[in-house]
Amino acid sequence: MKSAAAFGSCLGHFIARYLKLKRALGRQYANEGAALTHLDRFLARQTADLTAETFALWSAAIGHLSPTVRRGWMRVVRNLCLYRQRSESACFVPDPAGFPQPHQTRRPHLFTDEQIVRLLRATDDLQKRPTSPLRREVFRLALVLLHTAGLRRGEIVRLTLADYAPDEQTLTIRESKFHKSRLVPLSLGAAREMDAYLVARRRFSHAASAPLLCCNRRGLRHYTGMGLAQGLRQMFRRVGIRTATGHLPHVHDMRHTFAHAALLRWYRAGIDIESKLPALAAYMGHVSVVSTQYYLSFFEPVAEKASERFARHCAPFVRGVNEGGVP
Repeated sequence: MKSAAAFGSCLGHFIARYLKLKRALGRQYANEGAALTHLDRFLARQTADLTAETFALWSAAIGHLSPTVRRGWMRVVRNLCLYRQRSESACFVPDPAGFPQPHQTRRPHLFTDEQIVRLLRATDDLQKRPTSPLRREVFRLALVLLHTAGLRRGEIVRLTLADYAPDEQTLTIRESKFHKSRLVPLSLGAAREMDAYLVARRRFSHAASAPLLCCNRRGLRHYTGMGLAQGLRQMFRRVGIRTATGHLPHVHDMRHTFAHAALLRWYRAGIDIESKLPALAAYMGHVSVVSTQYYLSFFEPVAEKASERFARHCAPFVRGVNEGGVP
């Protein structure tokens, strides 16, 4: 971690203290650190404090970045200024109204059961390669874990053999996003797929710390998140799965699919959704249900079931109001 002496501008000691505080709270702050380091170097060259003028010049200097990234970096600097304002009330604080507009949220693709079946069948056609001797088995298991357990791509590629407990049929997800670890019970079908994969996996080094999904690039090692994503997107293309706008789905869309499928099952079963959200949040590794609700924005099947439940429980009250002549 950089000390105040490692930063060259007059903001250096604020940046060092701010990053130290955030990391002490358990945040990695790698991207934020990169943005503040860039700002520090810029101000050091200018031999100036952060003012409306120097902030505008710095914003122009990062004009080569995408609007989304620029907006993110500018927000990081604003948060630093708000931190500085606690001890220097007159310091400059950027106005977010001048930041690039946020991009429109992409509507995730919800995979149908039929599409998942097609993808699983397509793994049978995958040929092993010198760098991926278990290519068919790896991508089949990855699809199963994405679809039935809602795991993140990064969580899957970091799994080791020791993370699966065959007796309990559980996966231990270690130090994932937000530094949270959790235990994920697998469905019976997913556990069977895992056991079948491990039979093929035993042909290679199976030390406890060895990667679960392995490739053979300069020795046995974990698949990278990018390598797994590229392979899955190739499969999406091969079986003809496209979004409503004609684009290939994202791998993360499977996590959305998992969350929406859970919500739909509970609606159909008449279960109190609010009471189940904390369990879903824990299963998916979210800090709170607020993060989980991001995955549960209303899609047509969910909205339909919610409307049906409202009609069952509230129709008598609505009729009573209408019959009473209230407009």
